[in-house]
Amino acid sequence: LHTPLDLALFDFDSTITTRDTFAHFIHYAAPPARRWWGHPLLLPVFVGYRMGVVSGHVIRASAVRVGLSGVPLTHASAKGEQFAHEVLEQILRAEVMARIDWHRQRGDRVLVVSGALDLYLAPWCRRHGLEYLCSSLAVRDGRLTGAYLGAQCVAEEKAQRVCRSLRLQDYAAIHAYGDSPDDHAMLRLAQHAHYRGQPWALNAPLA
Repeated sequence: LHTPLDLALFDFDSTITTRDTFAHFIHYAAPPARRWWGHPLLLPVFVGYRMGVVSGHVIRASAVRVGLSGVPLTHASAKGEQFAHEVLEQILRAEVMARIDWHRQRGDRVLVVSGALDLYLAPWCRRHGLEYLCSSLAVRDGRLTGAYLGAQCVAEEKAQRVCRSLRLQDYAAIHAYGDSPDDHAMLRLAQHAHYRGQPWALNAPLA
């Protein structure tokens, strides 16, 4: 009788990478003039986020609206390809990439589940032969509207996307890797969860 393969779910920002990529990409892809007046416009939101009174959902939506609204999709896509090649390859965690390879050598199915934007995560995943679930931006008449297309792929949405996209019962076991509260729901899907590089026991508290 064939034993089902395991499933491995990896967060991206600060799990596969050494740092957050979202704000870096917005700065990378936004037109120069937009960066000049966008920073002071977003400063109150950023301060509120650091103080804990503004959610990550709000600051990400605000950054997209200020930085990318009206930008041609062709420009944003080209910047995403460049970012994936020039920036992301320089900030990968070698030990996590080795863990991804370990799962693939075992024959496990590996999926990146992230709030990162598909503009840059998709080309990076394609280059590395990985499947992904992530956030996308809305487009109208060939330009980014400055809004998300559907929900941001963070927190509970991560677990919901996985459950909508896969039949979890088809896998012998689930492994999950994350580093932040936005990963808690996804980690709770797994029998083998790892948080900030350390094994996490089911129902143990998460910082």
